[in-house]
Amino acid sequence: MNRKTVRIAMNGVTGRMGCRQHLVRSLLALREEGGLDLGDGTVLWPEPVLVGRREHALRAIAERHGLEYFSTDLDAVLADPSVDIYFDAQVTSAREAALRKAIAAGKHVYTEKPTATGLDGALELARLARAAGIKHGVVQDKLFLPGLLKLKRLVDGGFFGRILSVRGEFGYWVFEGDWQPAQRPSWNYRAEDGGGIVVDMFPHWEYVLHELFGRVKSVQALATTHVPQRWDERGKPYDATADDAAYGIFELEGGAVAQINSSWAVRVHRDELVEFQVDGTEGSAVAGLRDCRVQHRGATPKPVWNPDIPATYAFRDQWQQVPDNAEFDNGFKAQWELFLRHVHADAPYHWDLLAGARGVQLAELGLKSSAEGRRVDVPELSL
Repeated sequence: MNRKTVRIAMNGVTGRMGCRQHLVRSLLALREEGGLDLGDGTVLWPEPVLVGRREHALRAIAERHGLEYFSTDLDAVLADPSVDIYFDAQVTSAREAALRKAIAAGKHVYTEKPTATGLDGALELARLARAAGIKHGVVQDKLFLPGLLKLKRLVDGGFFGRILSVRGEFGYWVFEGDWQPAQRPSWNYRAEDGGGIVVDMFPHWEYVLHELFGRVKSVQALATTHVPQRWDERGKPYDATADDAAYGIFELEGGAVAQINSSWAVRVHRDELVEFQVDGTEGSAVAGLRDCRVQHRGATPKPVWNPDIPATYAFRDQWQQVPDNAEFDNGFKAQWELFLRHVHADAPYHWDLLAGARGVQLAELGLKSSAEGRRVDVPELSL
């Protein structure tokens, strides 16, 4: 067996997502398994090179996980010919410039989303990557969640018949930061720093809808700031200038309609933090992060509306669990494996920077729809 080291510059690993999901649960998990077997006698051994602005934080992460390489000099890391891939999990406002540098340096790039703060920048990244002849990918992790994998299995198997509608609920209460620490960084609530739930979540909804149900043709959204004042990491109050909730209606190719509510100002009364209900002529399903339940046409009960007496049955008990029928790995790790195979074995991969640009486009048009109070068409993108 031939072990091949692949050096990956990881920018933004001092953040929660970059460290926990991409470093620890993805690349370090692959190392614990002995590397990624490509099936041709080659095993890829990921070697992270930690990149960031705070040397002490990088050093602490490297020492905690037994890693040798870290740097605060991105330019020097990108100039190193032994570095194969650049990964970006920085704040959104810093991402586009760093990706441009990595592409210019000839590195393959893999990045969190949104890929840029605007559609023009996102499309330009895709054009630059194509011209440079590099491999490029965008994290679209929710496609690899067990609940949505089961939902896709139902779609592919024709369970729903003609799909009529998709209803999504996502969110949780993010503490304001005064009497309890906030669970999200303060920049998320400042529009001038690239914050806002539309910018954060509409790219997710774009690829979920696109991959499972059809391309988004139009959007009508209302974005709002329910909590106008929050407290930052130093305990100082600040004005929340970005939206913390968004209510969207999306018309899909094929005729289905999706409604998705996203909020950081809602208390959870669901089985999971995100749930999608899909209704079709032949059956319905409700999928979350891990579970998926179905109700087929032939097993659909006949509810009776009578507000004068208590319900004598629990509606949720009338649904059937979809079995796992497979082992589900961490979604971030699963997509890392696909991207590494794409880079080193030329395996198929279509979640690229153009796909990332579609997410930026939907967020941009969602904000436009909210500002103008009207439905906005979503043109199909091409390079």
